[in-house]
Amino acid sequence: MKIIHAAQALLPDGWVSDVLVDMADDGRIASVQRCSELPDWDSSQASWKVDVLLPAPANLHGHAFQRAMAGLSERRGPDPRDSFWSWRNLMYRFLDQLQPDDMEAISAFVQMEMLEAGYATNVEFHYVHHQSGGHEYDNPAELAVRIAAATQTSGIGLTLLPVHYQYGGCDQRALNEAQRRFGTDLTGYARLWSHAQQAISHLPADSLIGVAPHSLRAVARESLPELLAMAPSAPFHMHIAEQVAEVEEVQNAWGARPIEWLLDNANVDSRWCLIHCTQMLAHETAGLARTGAVAGLCPITESSLGDGIFDGVSYLEQQGLIGIGSDSNIRISLSEELRTLDYSQRLRDRSRAALATSEYSTGRRMFDEVVRGGAQAAGRQSGRIEAGQWADFLTLDGQHPDLEGVTGDALLDIFIFAGDDNMVRDVWSAGRHQVASGRHINRDTIVQKYRKVMKKLRGS
Repeated sequence: MKIIHAAQALLPDGWVSDVLVDMADDGRIASVQRCSELPDWDSSQASWKVDVLLPAPANLHGHAFQRAMAGLSERRGPDPRDSFWSWRNLMYRFLDQLQPDDMEAISAFVQMEMLEAGYATNVEFHYVHHQSGGHEYDNPAELAVRIAAATQTSGIGLTLLPVHYQYGGCDQRALNEAQRRFGTDLTGYARLWSHAQQAISHLPADSLIGVAPHSLRAVARESLPELLAMAPSAPFHMHIAEQVAEVEEVQNAWGARPIEWLLDNANVDSRWCLIHCTQMLAHETAGLARTGAVAGLCPITESSLGDGIFDGVSYLEQQGLIGIGSDSNIRISLSEELRTLDYSQRLRDRSRAALATSEYSTGRRMFDEVVRGGAQAAGRQSGRIEAGQWADFLTLDGQHPDLEGVTGDALLDIFIFAGDDNMVRDVWSAGRHQVASGRHINRDTIVQKYRKVMKKLRGS
């Protein structure tokens, strides 16, 4: 057993003082007790005394390799209407340089940063499969193998989502040269998915695999039932309704807006996580909220790319589920993702505390929602500090000056709106204590390998 004593802990029924949490050797929570007096620690047990114990969320959407180009796309090209699409062209040119060793080093660095930010799980939307030019590696899931290897180094929980990406648009045109590293037909995707499943079989038991059609633009509509049947209980993720041009393309080709088409033609349910959803009309927002699917929000990336603003106020009012991801990984910060989400609502509506309720503060409500939605999207038994769940925890440093004397929901409000991830002190993923005193236990080794890759990439 490993034991944590928390001065304050956020349990399913609210804030509780003096909590003892026992973690079993299998990485699950064995028991949660309220204890006003500290027990005598058994010398055979690992034990920690912490100030503030929280369930750690999943980062439900990211493309690890994009971390290496963070900050390199902030100049305008020759087109004064610089946009998501010009950013994508730069990303394609960057991607052409990456080799398997690079992917592994970058992935480990990204996962380390996620853990240090307070995330316990990486849901990797993995769409780079092949060599430059589109040729398969000897193992078609070679790059999934490298993500798995990175996960062994970082210790983060992993939900791997191999991506099916067949077409360059709704007209089913061929992928262009830059996209060929992504390309799969259904037969090739099934083979790749099987090898990827084998790649994660050597990871800890909290690792799993899901299915991810890239977007409605990139797959045939008739392939969705086959993809859903490939792993009937696994998470099912897709980009959707991110950009105006994407919405218009789908509407012109399929006769309906993307969310409209899905709601009318697919059995969208709790397996689904739909990424971005920044271009939804009111009836689509209401319809999606009723399905039980998770809206996967990436507010920092959506701001960076000028995607638009997700209607979080209406969606949550209608009991929709949300989670948080870091997508392009231009900045990996749990507190800043949540702050950006709420501030976008305030700016649009000219309001304050947009996502607060009469019962919960803004920070508490957002945190509860993304922990719950992220666990569902990851297919992970986590998000609650209770027996039987994976032991996914983060702690806040109660000795931080801004948290002095603070209790309850105000801890989350200060962390999100007045603080930053420097307040995160410890993180456990399925009982693995990977961040201590704000620092990943393998930070030096991971950073050294990342520096080596970046020096090579910048030189090219």
